Amino acid sequence: MRARCIDQARPGRGTGMSPNGVSSHILPTSATMVGVCMTVISIGKIAHGHAGMVIDRMLAVDSALFLLSALLSFLSIRSGRSAIRLERWAENLFLVALGLVSVTSAVLAFEIL
Repeated sequence: MRARCIDQARPGRGTGMSPNGVSSHILPTSATMVGVCMTVISIGKIAHGHAGMVIDRMLAVDSALFLLSALLSFLSIRSGRSAIRLERWAENLFLVALGLVSVTSAVLAFEIL
């Protein structure tokens, strides 16, 4: 019974369908990942390698995806009606960007391309 009272005091929290639940985590993390991508691009310019151009382009696209994810999560927090839809887009885009950064790190580590 007590758990139900807590959920009523904070509407939408813990249901999985709440606006602003995931977005409040996606926004700062996406912004941080944009900085990480930019840092790796800068470091990559210093080191000359075979895969440098491919990695730079992958990280640039990845940075744009993280930025778009941050923007969508911000809009989700600020909007009323379409918050859940925007939050889902932000979450999906964030996961795609995480996948791309993982592939990029493998390319960087093993210089596959």
